[in-house]
Amino acid sequence: MVPQLRTELEVRTPAEREPGRVWQAGPALNAVAPAAAARPTRVGYARCSTAQQELDSQLGVLKEAGCEPVFAEKISTRVELRPEFIRAMDYARTIKQAVLHQRVIFMVHEMKRLGRGAAELLAIAEELRRHDIELELPSGPLQGIYSPSGPGAALFAFFAGMAESEREYIREKSLEGQASARERGRHGGRPKVFDDDMIAYARSLRARGVAVPDIARKLVIPAGKNKGRHPSVASVYRILAGSETVLAASG
Repeated sequence: MVPQLRTELEVRTPAEREPGRVWQAGPALNAVAPAAAARPTRVGYARCSTAQQELDSQLGVLKEAGCEPVFAEKISTRVELRPEFIRAMDYARTIKQAVLHQRVIFMVHEMKRLGRGAAELLAIAEELRRHDIELELPSGPLQGIYSPSGPGAALFAFFAGMAESEREYIREKSLEGQASARERGRHGGRPKVFDDDMIAYARSLRARGVAVPDIARKLVIPAGKNKGRHPSVASVYRILAGSETVLAASG
């Protein structure tokens, strides 16, 4: 599953061990992994949004940097789940869990290939931090290697600040939009299926003994995504039940 570990791990054996010799217990040897520590494992991820865009330039940079393997996909940032990105993160976690002392670097060509917005970037950064996986950006304004537990931790804090700012910005814009709508006489919420005239008409039909399914076929929704359609029978039942409750309470 992780073929590069075959060449990166070092198993120490006594010098007197030779093929054909009977094994005899000797002194314990301390396990060391100088080669693994000297050569980090780089997992690459490349992405572009449309079929018309090319991945070759990203793939070239990642492979030249020694990424093995490289996961790539052509998928829009609007898609919530990116299969190859998930595979790349799983691969990086697998190596780190298999060899805890191994330095693992998750490499992306530039920041915009990593995530869609501050909130998603923060979630990715937190996942990298939790597994002690470094992030490398070979190009762009944030070019460099960032360790979540070292000097590069400032980038992960920056992601957190970006996410908080983005949430506050969205909240402020939403409040401004609601205030503007109120000034224009528009109020939030879903449009009503039944207006007052429809309710009065439904009551009068029911009072004359008309069946509820027939009442539903005589009514037309005035607004919303179902404008022009008939309300459901269950909706008519609810309206009539509510009306009967109000009448009983007032009587």
